[in-house]
Amino acid sequence: MTELVRLFLNNLLPILLMAGAGYFLGRWLHVNPRPVSQVVLHLFIPCLVFKLLTENELESGDVLRMVGFALATMCVPGILAWFAGRFFRFERSLAAAVVLSVTFNNSGNYGLPLNLFAFGESAMAQASLYFITNLILVSTLGVLIASMGTSTLRVSVQSLVRLPTLYALVFAVLFLAFGLSLPGPLDVSVDMFASAAIPGMLVLLGLQLKQSDWKGEPFAVGLASVTRLVISPLIAIGLAFVFGLQGVARQAGILEAAMPVAVLTAVVASEYDTKPKFVTTVVLITTLLSPFTLTPLLAFLAR
Repeated sequence: MTELVRLFLNNLLPILLMAGAGYFLGRWLHVNPRPVSQVVLHLFIPCLVFKLLTENELESGDVLRMVGFALATMCVPGILAWFAGRFFRFERSLAAAVVLSVTFNNSGNYGLPLNLFAFGESAMAQASLYFITNLILVSTLGVLIASMGTSTLRVSVQSLVRLPTLYALVFAVLFLAFGLSLPGPLDVSVDMFASAAIPGMLVLLGLQLKQSDWKGEPFAVGLASVTRLVISPLIAIGLAFVFGLQGVARQAGILEAAMPVAVLTAVVASEYDTKPKFVTTVVLITTLLSPFTLTPLLAFLAR
């Protein structure tokens, strides 16, 4: 019980406090979340992707194994959610919101500190790889899914091509391949913008919660929440065996895959107007319920 309390105080409570600050800021100053989401998505996140990629030092085999595992543990639940949406005949925007919520998890500001607490610093490099993959995928495929909820495929692809995160990825690969580095002042600026990404996402979540008056689709909320918190970890346990993850890589990977819905999905949903109130609701519910699913999972992984 003491360990659970410490887990909540060190990892979940700071997230709730920062989101709460955004909530009360919105209530006090009536801040519109849309401009904040644009700054986070088009400036802070690209800088964070660039810094994480260029500062990673794992061996190529470890990188490919964890990246493949991360892609699989995100895409498999997302595909199941898509089939569920078709089966239950969700309307287009709701189906996109469910897939968005199920596919991407909060592997950064929740998963990284939780891995550090549970498995130590050795787990952080592996968990960071999962987070980078998640971040890139939600900023590319996530944008495509979200925009398809309200746009045609052609418009969605055009939105994807204009996304700065895609170019941040390209530049990071080039910098690694040719051993390049940013000039001092630019490097400091990029580092500061990257540091602002996670706080920006959490403040934005609070701003969106202030505006939330969602009252419908309880079945879709339940479906997305159960898939993210229960079904996704079970899929990850099986896929860890398929990808040959062992030791701390297995622990970090499965724990990352079990995280609640990513805050960034609310950013993307707000930016492309794909049921942002629904997505924000699922983010909140899965975050609040996550200690009840993560605690037995931690006990399982520690064996």
